[in-house]
Amino acid sequence: MKVGVTGGNGFIGRYVCEELAARGHVPLVFDHRDRSEGPWEVMRGDIRDATAMTELAAHCDAIIHLAAVLGTQETITNPRPAAETNLMGGLNFLEAVAQYDLPGVYICVGNHWMDNSYSISKTAVERFARMFNAHRGTKVNLVRVVNAYGPRQQAAPPFAAGKVRKITPAVVCRALSGLPVELYGGGTQISDMVWVGDTARALVSALEVASTQKALDHVVEVGPTTSGSIRDAAELIIDLCVARGYERVPIVDLPMRPGETPETAVTADTETLRSVGIDPASLVSLEEGMARTVDWFIENRGVHWNAPK
Repeated sequence: MKVGVTGGNGFIGRYVCEELAARGHVPLVFDHRDRSEGPWEVMRGDIRDATAMTELAAHCDAIIHLAAVLGTQETITNPRPAAETNLMGGLNFLEAVAQYDLPGVYICVGNHWMDNSYSISKTAVERFARMFNAHRGTKVNLVRVVNAYGPRQQAAPPFAAGKVRKITPAVVCRALSGLPVELYGGGTQISDMVWVGDTARALVSALEVASTQKALDHVVEVGPTTSGSIRDAAELIIDLCVARGYERVPIVDLPMRPGETPETAVTADTETLRSVGIDPASLVSLEEGMARTVDWFIENRGVHWNAPK
């Protein structure tokens, strides 16, 4: 299949394109910027543009919809960009696959109940997708992902130019720079993390299922088989850095950031992966995945990120 990937130049998107190619599919990146992060064909367009999304559907056999405005606390003071992009972009994706009767996959958020612009807008489209499947005959599978991590994830200032603070690069870059690791809420919250390659595997598997049968009647959830706290993950990262010759850094507790709901757990029912042919036991462990990630950040210091001076 030739598969359109909105957000195909993003962190998860690049892994999805690689997974598609490895399975013999042809990725078609859909992006509003005229650039490519891989050897894939790029179609210029904005997911907010219904005509552009229809054109994408006319030139491919399936669509995986990843593009969105991200951010938890970052989208609270100005929710409009997330609302306009995520809601209208999601509806344009659903209308496009409905018009051309294409199989599709929509990526859902693990913290779907939280009151921040990103979670609210993404979850609204998840409900629209269920409506389209029930009443418009679409074949769109829903894949809910907890915190994806891995090499190439962009760090935020002062380490790189990313606009959204992601926990893994934030902790890794601080630990490698000799700076205290800062954790919102002390990191006591359960917010599971999943290897980005496993995320891509689940998304592509869900698409292949959608192409051969009706949409699944449940959300496929991608996450680890064993849950842990953000602090557990941070301590693992610090230990991995120490094992590689770096000085141990302390952990500093910060207040819970706006947009997160305290005393709730972001986890996944990994048994749902079996419906797309994935054995939960085959997922990359946090220990192995974080070791690969720390090694990548060490190798790409000065290229992908820099320690503040």
